[in-house]
Formats: sequence, structure tokens, C-alpha cells
Amino acid sequence: MVKILFFAGLAEKTGKREMQIDEGTNWQVGQLRDWLQEQYPQAKSELSHSMIAVNEEYATKDEWINDQDVVAFIPPVSGG
Repeated sequence: MVKILFFAGLAEKTGKREMQIDEGTNWQVGQLRDWLQEQYPQAKSELSHSMIAVNEEYATKDEWINDQDVVAFIPPVSGG
């Protein structure tokens, strides 16, 4: 099982702050992002521009996701 966290505008667009899925194991980070874009088309832009962290370490789209990993999608924010 993979735990997915959504922050800021992504939480609003998906209607969730977190979710768990069984499908995400044996996927690469980019594949998970693609799957989420299909599940939440209203959040496609935010997902494509988000930084992604696996187990609190920033990840590339080619990194593998393992069972029990926590994947966080962090959209760009601005402020001062």
C-alpha cells in the first residue's frame, strides 16, 4: 500500500489531504503522477507542476515507489 499526501491547492482540487492505494507499488513516480492526473483531471495542471517527495526526500519521475512508501505532491506556492 502507498500513502499519498496532497498539499495546498492540490488538496482543494482533489478534495483530499491524503489517500492510500494498492496500485502504486511497483510504479515509478511519474507513473503515479500520470495515474493521479487520470483520476483527478481537475488537478492535472497542479500535479504536473508539483514537486514530489518519497519518504520526505525529493524524488525524480524515474524513481521507484515501494510498498509502505509515503508520496507527497507539493504544488508551487508563492508568498512573501
